[in-house]
Formats: sequence, C-alpha cells, structure tokens
Amino acid sequence: MQHPKVIRLGSSGSSTPSPPSSPRRSSPRRRPAKGIGAARPPPGPRSLIQRVSRVLLNLLLRRQAVFLFAPLIYVAAMLVYMGSISLDSMPRVISRPAPGSVYRSPQLYKKIKLDMDADNSTDALATVWKHSYKGGIWRPCINSSTTELPESNGYIYIEANGGLNQQRTSICNAVAVAGFLNATLVIPNFHYHSIWRDPSKFSDIYDEEHFVKSLKSEVRIVNKIPSFILERFGNNLSNVYNFKIKAWSSIDFYTNSLLPKLIEEKLVRISPFANRLSFDAPYPVQRLRCLANFEALKFSNQISNLADKLVSRMREKSSTNEGKYVAVHLRFEEDMVAFSCCVFDGGDEEREEMNAARERGWRGKFTKPGRIIRPGSNRLNGKCPLTPLEVGLMLRGMGFSNNTAIYLASGKIYKAEKTMGPLLEMFPFLQTKESLASAQELSPFKNFSSRMAAIDYSVCLHSEVFVTTQGGNFPHFLIGHRRFLFNGHSKTIKPDKRKLAFLFDNKNIAWKGLRRQLVNMRMHSDLKGIEIKRPNDSIYTYPCPDCMCRFNNNNNNNNNNNNNNNNNNNNNNDTISSNNKTGSLKPLQAG
Repeated sequence: MQHPKVIRLGSSGSSTPSPPSSPRRSSPRRRPAKGIGAARPPPGPRSLIQRVSRVLLNLLLRRQAVFLFAPLIYVAAMLVYMGSISLDSMPRVISRPAPGSVYRSPQLYKKIKLDMDADNSTDALATVWKHSYKGGIWRPCINSSTTELPESNGYIYIEANGGLNQQRTSICNAVAVAGFLNATLVIPNFHYHSIWRDPSKFSDIYDEEHFVKSLKSEVRIVNKIPSFILERFGNNLSNVYNFKIKAWSSIDFYTNSLLPKLIEEKLVRISPFANRLSFDAPYPVQRLRCLANFEALKFSNQISNLADKLVSRMREKSSTNEGKYVAVHLRFEEDMVAFSCCVFDGGDEEREEMNAARERGWRGKFTKPGRIIRPGSNRLNGKCPLTPLEVGLMLRGMGFSNNTAIYLASGKIYKAEKTMGPLLEMFPFLQTKESLASAQELSPFKNFSSRMAAIDYSVCLHSEVFVTTQGGNFPHFLIGHRRFLFNGHSKTIKPDKRKLAFLFDNKNIAWKGLRRQLVNMRMHSDLKGIEIKRPNDSIYTYPCPDCMCRFNNNNNNNNNNNNNNNNNNNNNNDTISSNNKTGSLKPLQAG
C-alpha cells in the first residue's frame, strides 16, 4: 500500500500529510514526465545578460527601497537625452492675446470709416423707444403723511462723503433714518474729499428752503444744532458720540442700537454716512427715501436756471429732430483711466502717466505686494471705460446719424486734443456745457466739481436718450430719476461692454455686421427700460414699485395725461400697486 508523502517541519520531528497540489496552480516543470522513471533534463547554461538580470531582480525584490531611485534615474536619462538635442530645432510657442483683450478700436475705425460715412440714411432717434410695458404705465404715487409729528427723540448730525450723487445717497438715507426714529435732522454737512476737492455746502447745490418745506410733515429739519444742545458737549462737536455704522445696515440696527443712545444723549453723530442703510427696508422707510430723492432734493436756483438754459439751447440745436437730443455720460477722465488699470494706446508715456495718477489719487493701493494688474482681463470683463472713439462707433452702429445733436457730460477728457477728434468727425453737432454756455455763465461753477456735475445731471435728465458708458452713482441716480419722469421707462442705453470688447477687436468684421450687432444691443436696452426693483436693488435706480404705482391700460386709454393725476384719487380700482402701501409712517416716540 502506497503511503502519502509527508513534510518535516522544524526540529520537533512532527510531520503532517501534505495536501494534494492544485491542478490549476501546479507548475508544468513539477509535472512528472510521461513514462515511468523519466528524469528532469538539466537546465541549459545561462547567458551573461540573463545572469545580470537575475541578480538585479533579486536585489530589487529584496531591497524595495531601491524603487525610490527609479524616478531619479529616469530624469537623469531624460536630461542626457535632451542635452543632445539642439534647441534651434524645437518649435516656438507664439503667445497671442485673447480676443477682446486688446484695444484695437482705431484700426477698426480706419477700416470701416468709408462704409459708415456712406450709411447715413436712417436715424434711430425717432424710433429708439418702441417697447411698451404690457402691464400698464407707472406713475409717481408717493403718499404724504397727515399725522402730526410727535415730540422729537433728539438730533441726528451726519457727514455726507463722496461726490455729488454719493452725497445724495447720504441725504436721502438720513431723511429716512431720522423720520423712522422720530429724530430731528440737522442739514447734512458735506465732507471735503481730496479727489473731488469741492468745498460746497448744502445750500450751494440744493434749494434748502424747498427741501425743508417738502418734508415738514415727515421729518423735522434744522439748519444747525441748537446751542443749548451743543453746550452739553462743551460746544465741541468732536465730543459728540460718533456712531461707526457698517455699510448696508438694516433699519433694525438703528432702532436697537442708535435710538437708545439718541434718547439718552439727545444728539448723535454719524460719520461717514454713505451707503450705511440697507436697500431692503419696510415701506415707511422707502417712502421717505422716495420723497427725499424725487421731490425734496431740488438743485439751487443758480444751478437750475443755467441748466434750463442749456436744455433749451440743446433743443434748438436739434430742431430737425423735433428738439430731441442724445446725452452721453463719458467717463474718460485721467483718474478714471488710471483707476481702471486698462491699456489703450500703450507706450511708455501712457504707462508713466497712469502710474503717477494712481499714486496721486490712491497712494500705495496699486503697488501693494502681491497686487497683480491684468489690463487684458479687465477689458474682457467690461471694466475699461469706453473711449470717445468707441462711443462714436457704438452710436453710429446703433443707427444714430451724424446730424444727431449730442450733449457730452464729462469732466476733463484724458488727452482730449487727440481722443476727441474721431468722435467729432462722427458727430459734428456734439456739445458740452462749455460750448453751450459762455465763460461768464460758467464762472460761478468753474472750480466746483459737484456744481458742474449738477448742471450735467439736469441736462442729461431731460434728453430723449441717455447713454451710460461706465458704472457709478451718476448714471444710477439718473436712470432712476428718468424712470420717475418717463412712466417707469429709463430711456437709457446701457451697452454690453464685454460684447463691445469682442466686436471692436474683431479684425474681420464689416460695417454691416457690426451695425447689426449694435442695433440688437440698442433694442435690448429698450426691452430693459422698465424694470421692477428686486431685493438688494437700489430704490434710487429702481423706483417701481415703492415710489410709483402701475396703471392698467384701460385707465390710460380713457384718461389723457393731463388728468391722470386727478383720476388717481377717484379711480382707485384702476391703480395696481405691487407693494402693500397701506398706512402712513408711525414715528418711534421716546420712552
């Protein structure tokens, strides 16, 4: 009888039967040869390469750390290989700027000028605004308070910082806060800024008497702090508690934090105050904002009289277009060009001038360690101000003929003698306040930037078309004011500057193709003329529905424009309000 094979383990002498080998895993070399008593043939002699390979393999298997040197060996081999190749034979990578990232508008103008001059048959001024709001027409409907004001909780003194329209924001917000807290508002003080350099006071820019009279049933307003109140602080305003309020704070913050201090001290100071009140607020607060911005704030008689003259002169110069003219807000002053960090004509001269301007206006802001300026990216993102040449190309492409009367609202244009030439070629009837008014008429305003801006604001407000070329408080306030005057429609062209960057950088575009794109852009502005305020939108830009009510089409067909205001009181069913405008303001009383 045949016994199974055993394997001896260790020195203990014990043995266990070995399990049968798996037929799938058994190696062919261990299979017995066919035939009884067949012997395994001896292995043949190995070559030198096989022996070396076997030694290296055994070494690597035993010393796995050697695998760490494999990348180094590979890199060394690649360096040796690359060192043997001549760099002259390597292909060169040419870096090309992204489309739309380079200022090539002068080249485009030169290319399409002849075709553009030949195409002057149509005028967009007569047909620019075609879109009608299907839901009806929006009209002002700001309710006034009829309740008597209770005893004041104290005095609020604010400092309005910034330029003309940033100060306007501060004034309107101060009216809203003072009215909501049942406080007496001191006429805001204008903070002198190193950039605007305008020492004007409130009464130099606005009609102070009209301002106080328009709000007498809403907010108590005084010209200065009473002496008996100021004596409590040693007649020194710096001793008055100054609230440092975060930007866009809610009205609840003022109620919970400022009101107790106001009742205790009877006088509080807020400096600075620009953008210190959230755009989202209850209707009583929004109503006071509407009253302040659209009714109470009226420019001084000196500014209004000159502005009315300039409007009349612009209408005379556009008599062939029924007195309609286009107003353009051009932001191509040196400080705006420098702040944008965009490159235009380029060159060492422009770079040195812009670096110097940035250092004068914003010392150290643009030279901080790690600050990277990408002019091409700024242009692609629509952050570069439009040049006078680009404004002319855009307006001609949108269908405005070269006999259109243009009013240009702007400060001192950067390199005006060079940059304004193409715009004047495309629109020879272009006017500015300097060309419309005599030197004597402008002399009282010449060294006051806010007063000059107020004149531009008034002339732009009454234009048939307003064109904004750069963001900022000026166009934001003006768009909202135009909506308030023109039945909710802003009558404003807001170009897509991202798209313009691509169009003006296209070497292959022809005049007809450019015009088709720009006419579509103009039509888009018409469709966006009437917009309703959304959360976090400014009520000064979107007065609907907080400052205006919507009238349905039946009411508009049955009543003419002269009787709409009277019918507003008699036909309440025809008025549709998107906000709950019920209830007048109930001021907070002390105690």
